[in-house]
Amino acid sequence: MDEADFEAAVADALDSVPQELMAMLDNVVILVDEEPEGADRELLGLYQGTALTDRGWEYGGVLPDTITIYRGPTLRMCSTPEEVVEEVAVTVVHEIAHHFGIEEERLHELGWG
Repeated sequence: MDEADFEAAVADALDSVPQELMAMLDNVVILVDEEPEGADRELLGLYQGTALTDRGWEYGGVLPDTITIYRGPTLRMCSTPEEVVEEVAVTVVHEIAHHFGIEEERLHELGWG
């Protein structure tokens, strides 16, 4: 799957998230990158920032949180374009959930791990 098709899959995944939830995202940018940096080369997505549940009165004047969806690991994990689309959708929801303060263990319990 080329870059444009992968980015389209991410856009479609974002379009499938209920508008009520998307409207609650605050100070977040969503990016697509080829590979994660660091030790975990198979990371599919990453949320970096301060979850809404952790923001206090002192929060403000900060750069946006980022949600990054990684193309390389996703393509290596999946065998077909359909699997890529499905995995991207799960990864997008998973990372958005981190913005709302939902931790890994709970996401796995809910089937979004």
